[in-house]
Amino acid sequence: MNKLPICLPLPLLITFVCSSNLAAAQSRWAHSGRGGRLVYATTPQGDRIPDFSYAGYEGGGVALPHVPAMRTVQPSGADDTAAIQKAIEEVSALPPVNGFRGAVELAPGIFHCAQTLSITAPGVVLRGAGSADHGAIRGTVIEMTGAPHLALRIAGKLEQNDLGVTTTITDAYVPAGATVIHVADTTNLHPGDLLLISKPVTAAWTRFMGMDNLYRNGKPEHWVSASHLDVRRRIAAVSGNTITLDVPLMDSYDAQFFDGGHATVSKIEISGQLTQVGVENLRFDAPKQSIALGQPEYSGMAISDVADGWVRSVAFEETTNGVRINAGSERITFLQCDIEQHMPVTSSAKPADFACNGSQILFDRCTGSGDNTFYIVTQDRQQGPVVALHCRFLGNGHIAPHQRWSTGLLIDNCEVPGGGIDLMNRGEMGSGHGWAIGWAVLWNSTAQSFAMNTPPGSMIWSIGNKGEDTDPPFPVFDGGPQRTPLEPATIESAGKPVQPQSLYLAQLKERLGSQALKNIGY
Repeated sequence: MNKLPICLPLPLLITFVCSSNLAAAQSRWAHSGRGGRLVYATTPQGDRIPDFSYAGYEGGGVALPHVPAMRTVQPSGADDTAAIQKAIEEVSALPPVNGFRGAVELAPGIFHCAQTLSITAPGVVLRGAGSADHGAIRGTVIEMTGAPHLALRIAGKLEQNDLGVTTTITDAYVPAGATVIHVADTTNLHPGDLLLISKPVTAAWTRFMGMDNLYRNGKPEHWVSASHLDVRRRIAAVSGNTITLDVPLMDSYDAQFFDGGHATVSKIEISGQLTQVGVENLRFDAPKQSIALGQPEYSGMAISDVADGWVRSVAFEETTNGVRINAGSERITFLQCDIEQHMPVTSSAKPADFACNGSQILFDRCTGSGDNTFYIVTQDRQQGPVVALHCRFLGNGHIAPHQRWSTGLLIDNCEVPGGGIDLMNRGEMGSGHGWAIGWAVLWNSTAQSFAMNTPPGSMIWSIGNKGEDTDPPFPVFDGGPQRTPLEPATIESAGKPVQPQSLYLAQLKERLGSQALKNIGY
């Protein structure tokens, strides 16, 4: 029964034909130079548009596998939760071969599930016969029944251990997009080691960001309440006291705001992430309900502490919140996934189709529809890269980083024709969401409106986009103090696309070659 996974070509291949009028426009921040290699401009401190190509399964450019079925489940006409879960547990107990245990394959038809399905073992795939419309002969539909619940949970249990080797970054300034840092001591650091890089959150930095006096309803709000911002990176090379990282940093590290302290580098090890897990060719249908957020809801999928996973050709209909990805998840591809919402949420708070708090996450050719919703959001205190590539969302909704300083977002060739893309200061919204995003890039995208501000000491790039550009004011409530105007985004070639047509694909090709594009269906 032990078979190796088979890598199949994707059914959709996209080829770009560049016309002469498109080729004429280029960005000074990232453009093709001699030999076709990308050339990047930098700020006076050395910050640049980062290399986002590390987003996605296995770090980008790797074909999603096809894992042979080890169990098959037929719809019963009654509640199928127990039968599907039993098959998942049986496959979870099989010995892994090259990291894969096997797939649970759901036959065409309608499965009724009144409870949450769970995948908690690595190397397990849940697969249907297609995500066609409800009742389609060749499609597989999981119809959510019973009380409101989450349809599918994929959950590991990340544990992080400090190995007792800590040093400090000696650079006065590490620019965004950097892969090289200098540290005080590399004696016990070697290529392949996993590092936790911690940036102090100080009163000086919070004040510099203008986030030290947030109030709502007469009560103080706190922006980033943590004492430090962390990111994991592996060592690619060590030379003297110079460390080269495997993935670029998506934030800057300015020692003038560390109150005499330092950014630290600690050698760590992690365990407990689920690896090589996938969901594909399924449709989840929830009952139609119009609720206020905070009430019991039918939700789609929660992904916790997963690494090197994928969700391919999966559709959700009427799930109030679609997909959640936690901060312990990394290197995940969402390919050709669709979320449709027809029932309005009655509260002022909005639901999210794709809520991302992970790193190296790729949303590729995803679609959705609905009003008064966030199509893609980032959450708090997380470094990317996170990439939305060739996604299209219909309705009066928004792609909008949500709160408290995420960094490293690329929105590349995305369309929100009836809504907006917002990379802004959310001020006193929510519970003091403040600056939601830094070091983000909007590239050759289309929206009805773009609401964009530039955070202090950071950059927001808007390049080759079509839509109304706005520089919204700092959101205040209940007669709060008037704020000074915010800095607008750095806007280039408004209304006219630039070359390369896709920044992510150009960066991926340069790093891994043309085969990497073919591997992911381009």
